[in-house]
Amino acid sequence: MSIRVYRDAWGVPHLRADSADELAFAQGRNAAVDRAWQLEVERHRSQGTSAAFLGAEAVEWDRFARRVRLDDTARRCHAGLDPTTASWVGHYVDGVNAGLAEGAARAPEFAATGLAPGRWQPWTPLALWLSHHILFAGFPGKLWREHVARRLGDAAVTLFHTDGPATSGSNGWLVAGERTASGAALLAGDPHRFVEDPGIYQQVRLACPEYDVLGLAVPGVPGIGHFGHAGEVAWAITNAMADYQDLYAERLRRRGAAVEAYGPDGWRPVRAHLETIEVAGSAPVEVEVVETDRGPVIAGGPDDGTAVSLRYPPRVTGELGFAALPALLRARTVADVDAAFDHWVEPVNVVQAADTAGGLLHRVAGAVPVRHPDNRLRVVPAWEPGHAWQGWHRPLPRAEVDGVAVMANQRGLAAPLGVEFAPPHRADRIRHLLDASTAWRAEEMVRVHTDTHLASAEPLLALLDGLTGLSPLAAALRERLRRWDRRMDAGSVDAGAFAALRAAVVRRFVAHPALAALADPPAYPELFRPWLALAPRVGYALEALLRTGLPEVDRPALVRAAVEEVAADPGGSWGERHRLAPWRALPEPDAAPGPELAGDHDCVLATSSVPGVTDACLRAPVARYVWDLARREESRWVVPHGASGVPDDPHHHDQQPLWLAGRLARVITDWDQLTEE
Repeated sequence: MSIRVYRDAWGVPHLRADSADELAFAQGRNAAVDRAWQLEVERHRSQGTSAAFLGAEAVEWDRFARRVRLDDTARRCHAGLDPTTASWVGHYVDGVNAGLAEGAARAPEFAATGLAPGRWQPWTPLALWLSHHILFAGFPGKLWREHVARRLGDAAVTLFHTDGPATSGSNGWLVAGERTASGAALLAGDPHRFVEDPGIYQQVRLACPEYDVLGLAVPGVPGIGHFGHAGEVAWAITNAMADYQDLYAERLRRRGAAVEAYGPDGWRPVRAHLETIEVAGSAPVEVEVVETDRGPVIAGGPDDGTAVSLRYPPRVTGELGFAALPALLRARTVADVDAAFDHWVEPVNVVQAADTAGGLLHRVAGAVPVRHPDNRLRVVPAWEPGHAWQGWHRPLPRAEVDGVAVMANQRGLAAPLGVEFAPPHRADRIRHLLDASTAWRAEEMVRVHTDTHLASAEPLLALLDGLTGLSPLAAALRERLRRWDRRMDAGSVDAGAFAALRAAVVRRFVAHPALAALADPPAYPELFRPWLALAPRVGYALEALLRTGLPEVDRPALVRAAVEEVAADPGGSWGERHRLAPWRALPEPDAAPGPELAGDHDCVLATSSVPGVTDACLRAPVARYVWDLARREESRWVVPHGASGVPDDPHHHDQQPLWLAGRLARVITDWDQLTEE
């Protein structure tokens, strides 16, 4: 086996091998050496065994992973792989197993927890993929809509139709050659997820005689599925915001030792068994795993009045779409990328691609079931036959690219497939910025990535502008916000004052009698609380709540009270309030406040907090990229932390200053400029 590992100045691995299978082994081994702790945490999370070393705080996730059958679904999907893809995944797993001991020796977290590196199974990469994406489409939002409809009536549900506080998103834009300086296309964007340390994406280059591809890989998963540049062709994805997972209200009962569910054909036996979750520092926890003909039960059970099951495509079909991953590595044209994404299943994405021959692609990829419209909105009764799936949406939407194509999770290309989309502000702003030039260069794309204009501020500012009889302090604050440039810059005290006012308005909405019926979330598992708590929902839907609905709310009076409160102490700059708070599997007990951030949820620089709850940034761009089709070496990228997951490695956090400043590192493609290990 001939494998060579090179590093650039940022520690990014560039891997070379004599065959695709050897390269898969090299990628797996490298991921294990650089990210052993991250890989093992995610393996245990996919199995529902993370509480055994992370403690009681991990029990809720482990319970969900067991009940939703993540690991078992991954086994099913692996069994359905074609032999070539299965062999390729197997070589990656062999590489992980070969590198875990070395990686664990470098990572202090193993000694701190007493965790020993385990052994990966052939299906483990598929289980990690499922674990990362099972909540991606936000099915708990249906529990929220059911709650709203029951408490306030069906008409109130649309008040909260926006991307929620736990939604993953992205910005992505494709600039055709007629709008660039080189005459070749540019692809750029940034995926938005909860910020983890180490990060969800690993910069990597994979080269063998068949292909030479660089991009952003998910540690623990072979290939480069989301964002890649193969020289002749490049691709990127954004969340399509499609709805492809259904929740069913189940009637369950015990009949002796068996469990039955009531479906369209009456009472039917279901699969049920007990599992035990080991918990570090606490007693073990038993969980009953129940699966009906619709899917695994994720809330309630046979001894409760109601239960809820989840139906999701990989569990139904035994397909996860992994055949797309090696096909993407071999792609040379847009047509190849298009054909590769025909295999795609989970999650449902909007794909953008371009090649050096001028080919362009803008399409939706994934598996979306055809079913009754109510399935997309609410929890539907399992016993009614009209809610069964009736095949798959084919063909999925696609569109021609006219100069530029922009997807920022707005209601657009994928509109027929979804319910809750992001407001159009990010997409509109990106298109506005791109219209400023017809000679774009890769290095200029940072102007788009880092734009902080907040269009969603207007409804609140308009109400504020219409108030009369304010106190001198409140009137002075209003004048400041009138002059504010609507930019959520970290050093802006006006942006900080606006954020304080917005939070005060959210709190008053939450406390208003009109929403009192929603104050107590329904009794579903704690894991779903981000989708079910009233304050985050109001915070994200504030723009709609300020404009329409809830006639019993006197909006001017509510804003008046908020501005009088905030005027007495508007606080400091936005950055002082808005600090990065990344998730770590082992949180640091005395960690210093994170760095100050610019941007906000509806800015192109989408650094999201939860207005009215916290200004800490939990979700942000977890990578930025620019793919240049004229010269790949002019491409650029950056991640929030660094290439290494090892805390004392010099490349653990060395990209943080770039990321914070909105700068990008140049991609290195010349092997002579790399250092061989």
